Amino acid sequence: MNYSVKDKFYQYILELQDTITSALETVDGTATFQEDIWKRPEGGGGRTRVIENGAVFEKGGVNISGVHGELPESMQNYFGVKDANFFACGLSLVLHPKNPMVPTVHANWRYFEMYDKEGNIVDQWFGGGQDLTPYYLFEEDATHFHTVCKTACDKHDADFYNTYKEKCDKYFWNAHRHEARGIGGLFYDYCKATDAMSMENWYDFTTEVANSFLESYVPIAEKRKDLPFTEAQRNWQEIRRGRYVEFNLVHDKGTLFGLKTNGRIESILMSLPPHVQWVYNHEPEPGSAEDKLVNVLKHPKSWL
Repeated sequence: MNYSVKDKFYQYILELQDTITSALETVDGTATFQEDIWKRPEGGGGRTRVIENGAVFEKGGVNISGVHGELPESMQNYFGVKDANFFACGLSLVLHPKNPMVPTVHANWRYFEMYDKEGNIVDQWFGGGQDLTPYYLFEEDATHFHTVCKTACDKHDADFYNTYKEKCDKYFWNAHRHEARGIGGLFYDYCKATDAMSMENWYDFTTEVANSFLESYVPIAEKRKDLPFTEAQRNWQEIRRGRYVEFNLVHDKGTLFGLKTNGRIESILMSLPPHVQWVYNHEPEPGSAEDKLVNVLKHPKSWL
């Protein structure tokens, strides 16, 4: 294995960022993404694009990064290595819509390499996925999102969807709340070369999933963005956003990796929504639409 996969994937995410931000600006119709180029002192950098106070998106970010250097001691301990260097690149996005009828969405596709002191690759893998976090549950939206995910997976392996859907349900789990962050999607990590899947195969799979993102989300946003909502429904959205924040700050490995490798803090925390509430001991009214959502989050289900 040589460096071609690294270079190829980095070029891919540069182009993917353009494709996604352009499409989302069209959906919003008012706001545009503001770009911020940053450099990491230890090596590498990124291109952050943030949209705020739009007609559809209250806040969102579509960020790419490519960072490299000495793997911090805490991460070396985590991976069980010594004197290792690394390269990591990926695209990460989070969109927080204004209308509570439109779900929040998150996606990330990434590639990682680890090197010994001589610069030889000692490990490499792909990871990624996309997941949906609604505030009001429209089952046809959940079915659409998961259908697009399954279609992308089935082009590569008939078992991938069920495997990575289950991993998504397990990963995006707020253990301290005993509930899922959302209604899932796909999550895969540490995808390494095997007899069945080369690194080129994993590249093809990851880009297949990433290319399906707009198809999975934009029709949902378009369908729900103009629905009426009440102040009480907006409050519920902000309370549920609090659970989203809790997951990202307590459990998310990507956030932890960024913080421990001296990533750019503004880019790492762009996933946090601008308006959020923590209401003491809040419980939805039994039988309400809010209660229906929470019941599904406590018991993840099949959508297909």
